[in-house]
Amino acid sequence: MSDSYYLGIDVGTGSARICLVDDSGEIKALATKDIKTWNDKLDYYEQSTEDIWNAICYCCKKVMWEAKIQPEQVKGIGCDATCSLAVLAEDTGEPISVCGPDFTDHKRNRAVTQTERINATKHKLLQYVGGSISIEMEIPKVLWLKENMPSDLFRRCHYYGLADALTHIATGKETRSFSSAVCKQAYIPVGSIKGWQEDFLTAIGLQELAEDNFRRIGGVHGENGIMLSAGQLVGTLCEKAASELGLIPGIKIGSGVIDAYAGWIGTVGARVKPDCLNSDVIPEGFKSNDLEQAFYRLAVVAGTSTCHLVMSREPKFVPGVRGPYRGALLENFWMTVGRQSATGSLLHHIVTTHTSYERAKEAAMARKQNIYEYLNYRLEELRQESKAPMISYLARHFFFVGDYHGNRSPIADPRMRGSVVGLSMDSSVDGLALMYYAALEFIALQTRHIIEAINMNGHTVTSIFMSGGQCRNNLLMALIANATGYPVVIPRYIDAAVVLGAAMLGAKAASANEAGETEGLWAIMDRMSKPGDVVLPTKDKREKELLDVKYRIFLRMSKEQQEYRKMVDDVIIEWK
Repeated sequence: MSDSYYLGIDVGTGSARICLVDDSGEIKALATKDIKTWNDKLDYYEQSTEDIWNAICYCCKKVMWEAKIQPEQVKGIGCDATCSLAVLAEDTGEPISVCGPDFTDHKRNRAVTQTERINATKHKLLQYVGGSISIEMEIPKVLWLKENMPSDLFRRCHYYGLADALTHIATGKETRSFSSAVCKQAYIPVGSIKGWQEDFLTAIGLQELAEDNFRRIGGVHGENGIMLSAGQLVGTLCEKAASELGLIPGIKIGSGVIDAYAGWIGTVGARVKPDCLNSDVIPEGFKSNDLEQAFYRLAVVAGTSTCHLVMSREPKFVPGVRGPYRGALLENFWMTVGRQSATGSLLHHIVTTHTSYERAKEAAMARKQNIYEYLNYRLEELRQESKAPMISYLARHFFFVGDYHGNRSPIADPRMRGSVVGLSMDSSVDGLALMYYAALEFIALQTRHIIEAINMNGHTVTSIFMSGGQCRNNLLMALIANATGYPVVIPRYIDAAVVLGAAMLGAKAASANEAGETEGLWAIMDRMSKPGDVVLPTKDKREKELLDVKYRIFLRMSKEQQEYRKMVDDVIIEWK
């Protein structure tokens, strides 16, 4: 029995989770508790820092009780959180109430005009975020606050990425993470003495953030602030936080990360049997589990939306793809991050809004399957009934683009929307199954689009390491492998890869010596990651050809949608 355990904290869109793991990466207990979201106005989504912390405390006590572990056996804690802006009062450290609860802005629809004005500056730092800042990032949210809250209240605020707010609450320290600062707050840890860009903040109207050496956003590293890479030692658990969590003071706390990055940590270190990998796409030396292989592995963290993360030794600029971000995970290495705006939410929308959804749900219940398992089953039945060579043949003349929430990568056009060619009057369950398949195919083809953009700009992705509940969809995993031509690795802990990654940050913090030096993160990932299953690309030439032509049509449909909008806009631009 292990004497050392680590806690991983994961704050997602609608819940907080904690897992307790041992030295080998075995999950001993896992707990989840919902967190509340306030949505009092259209496109206004807020959460409570206090509510989130209470959910974390509940989960911590639950996993400790379930695993029968004593508090002194917990050696380290790591955390991840969504790309949310947390606002705390500088004088009291208490959460600031903005529109109801104490403020954590999670959703991204509010600061539209602020985002557009920031991008209109064409500032040089925008090259580090794919050429334009995203509405989900924290700087547009801070600008929105400045323009919509009393000025005296705005000046009382300290601004944190949510993961940094959690380590602040746990330790009382103002230490910030490169993950939040670089990826979401326009901090540039290269070519700049201070990292923060005063001319940029002044140009966008946030000159207040530059006051007192950038005090309100964490200060200058080595002067009045500290910036750390993932899992580096922030400090130890303070008495107040320990009491609330049911733990003891002194447990080491690691620097946190954005949730998708925790997915990378909990996924790409998985050991894969050499004979499971296609030698045609695996470079020499890849099969040994050393750091070099990280540069060939794309982590795909799938949920409501999907993130695509790959590491490189040197900065690689990919238009329409976020980054490169230096030091967000491993010191002196760079991360590139693609994003699909809607994947899990797209499938849910397509299925639940169809007129035959209730009938399909009843059929799924009769077979003791979930709705997606049933639709996969029905598609295979249709293939057999029609004597089709493969399921994709059933939708050979059905063409679908699923950018219902705009395109994050690589087109980076928030005005993109869904489009379809091939609709019929079929409102049956079979019609639902084909529409559902088209959405799966779109997700796979768009994944290929992102990988091609990444590889055309200097990366060498040769395999895909998936995580999230979508891994259970065998049809989707096969489609991604077949559409991209790359093997798809599925982790042992499908739903817990992100929170497991957070626990690995706790293990890294726990390894800190008196000088604060810690064990390498990749070494910890190698030790604590479990073997993964592999889905290989099809060898069927016909299916490859079909998906190739569907991909070319997908690209054309995406481009033509933009052209159609421009044709209309050119006509109505002079209208009064």
